[in-house]
Amino acid sequence: MSRRTSFSLGMATATVKAILILLVIVLVYYQDLTILFTDALESEATSYVLAIPFLLIYLIYRKRRMIAASIPRGSSRLFRLFPINMLVGITLFALSFLLYWYGSYTFTPLEYHMLTLPILASACILILFNTATMKQLLFPTLILSLLIPPPEEILYNIGAYLSVASAELATAFLRLFGFAISLAAEDGNPVIFLTQQNGGVMKFEVSIACSGIYSLISFFLFALFIAYLVRDKLWKKTVVLLIGLPLIYVLNVLRIIIIMIIGYYQGADLAITVFHFFGGWILIFFGTLLIIVSSEKLLRINIFSKPMEKCLECSTHNENRNICISCGRILHVQYERPTKKDLAKAILLVLSVSLILYTQAPVFALVQGSAEIVLTTPQGGNATTHVLPQISGYTLEFLYRDTHFEQIAKQDASLVYAYSPLNKTKEILLATLEIASARSSLHRWETCLVTWPISQGYQPRVTTFELKNIQLLENPPIKARYFTFQYTKTNLTQAVLYWYETSIFKTNSTSQQKQVKISIIAEPEGADKLPFMESQILPIAKTIAEDWQPIKTWSQVALIISQNGDRLTAVTTAILAAIFALRLFETAKERKQNTNTYRKLPQASKQVIEAVCNAKGMKLSTLENISKAHNQISGATMAKEELQKMLNETEKFDLVRQDIASKQDEPVQIWTTNCSCKRNQEHHKPISSF
Repeated sequence: MSRRTSFSLGMATATVKAILILLVIVLVYYQDLTILFTDALESEATSYVLAIPFLLIYLIYRKRRMIAASIPRGSSRLFRLFPINMLVGITLFALSFLLYWYGSYTFTPLEYHMLTLPILASACILILFNTATMKQLLFPTLILSLLIPPPEEILYNIGAYLSVASAELATAFLRLFGFAISLAAEDGNPVIFLTQQNGGVMKFEVSIACSGIYSLISFFLFALFIAYLVRDKLWKKTVVLLIGLPLIYVLNVLRIIIIMIIGYYQGADLAITVFHFFGGWILIFFGTLLIIVSSEKLLRINIFSKPMEKCLECSTHNENRNICISCGRILHVQYERPTKKDLAKAILLVLSVSLILYTQAPVFALVQGSAEIVLTTPQGGNATTHVLPQISGYTLEFLYRDTHFEQIAKQDASLVYAYSPLNKTKEILLATLEIASARSSLHRWETCLVTWPISQGYQPRVTTFELKNIQLLENPPIKARYFTFQYTKTNLTQAVLYWYETSIFKTNSTSQQKQVKISIIAEPEGADKLPFMESQILPIAKTIAEDWQPIKTWSQVALIISQNGDRLTAVTTAILAAIFALRLFETAKERKQNTNTYRKLPQASKQVIEAVCNAKGMKLSTLENISKAHNQISGATMAKEELQKMLNETEKFDLVRQDIASKQDEPVQIWTTNCSCKRNQEHHKPISSF
């Protein structure tokens, strides 16, 4: 087979592997990603998610030459018969799905599922490629972890602090320039009152949405992205990241100041219009532009520098040579023809994923719902009691549709029903259905009543008696949250059992998949009756969950794994830690043996190894730098071809090894030692495999 044919087959194989990894991710996380990106379109808190695919594409494109050069490299071995990348890859593969199944058995499955995405991606890369490729894709893989939805509690607490600080800074600044301005608080949010030029008073509430917390999250992603792209020292990368976070906050304060000035001269309507226009992505764009300019001017950082220039030998090289003997630049990537081992790994991965998909645990239980519910418009429509089942001993009645709450929460429908017991000793139970396209529109009860007031500096609206998770259905396992509390102002007591599902609804004669929160509410007279409410609410909730006809049930295997997922995850993590510990032990043992071998070598061979050690202090231990170091050690000049030959001979004894490093994102061949020599200096950290 010709070299060109072998290269073409090798490149095609690498492309097929990459497509296979992407296909695995899409198939496994399709439902999760659909929910996540739908939320991103509806909620400003997760809108940054929309930028992640584009950033990943650019990162991979920018590192394409380094990735291509790393693909043909074999991984070093933990055992001589089994590569460590396969050991770690298989372990990570098992860990990702154990954690995925376990997460599906909890009340917060989406967060667990997104946590496993970078783990599964890493596993597939290690299995199909090698550790060198994994190191090149490490940062893009870690970026996937930002798909995990940020906890509402953290957003509210930080956002509340930022809103107060932003309002105080903007007020103080405007007061310095003589504006008649004051600051107060309403419903937990700071409110700025500005006396306008015409004598009117403009009221501007700095809520969490105006605090800059959402822009801060998005900008953190971009600042992290820019810091990674910086081709400079680590401390400069850190400074770029640290500059970025306060910068976006200052820009948000400046935005509030400008809006107040516009409101002073032109009126509140124009001010609010301008405020929303210059929010979100516009603010992030200016922040990103400022951080790029300031980094280049103040720190002398080249973020978008020119590609590495070819040396004289690169420009006049022989086409049959893959590496420039002078600067070490890799001119041609030498792919090998696909092997049976590659085919076997791909087939095993496909079979494993297919088996897992067959028993896959969905993010929320997918149900058929009721064919009777018809939502003619998002604001109105006919809701029937057929959406909930008739239950023996109760009379079901549709009460009303809360259109006001729908507008506030950005929901498609908020329906309220009542189960009135025939036995008058029991409590009347309310059943509410909140239906929305995005999961972010379906807030948790404890968040609204406890977390939100605390984040605003107030006491919780309720006194919590009990908050726990309850297993509603066994197959598919549906977790519900049981919350009992008493309102501090009215002393009204409530017991709420609520859960989430994904269902198909008819809207304007079309079927659409929606996110649903179902709540069963009891309002007993007095807190002393709360302990008896769970036994009355739970059967109603179970009947409703069963009546909604789950479309997909779990296999017994998936149920057992999910129920014991925490233990299985701990065992798998311990195995992974043991592999790394054994790897460190084997590395130390191998290095000690190589050092003994090095001491027995003739002086000429020792000088070559010492030259590799010394060349590490010259940024990159290329053949050119090794040659310079060797001349200094031996006092004689050796031809680079001869030095290359000696390095190749020494590599057979595993005393030195070839590696690749990045020079302006161009792959460069370097050499590194695998023993301790008397002239050894601080190790240059290459991108090689284990």
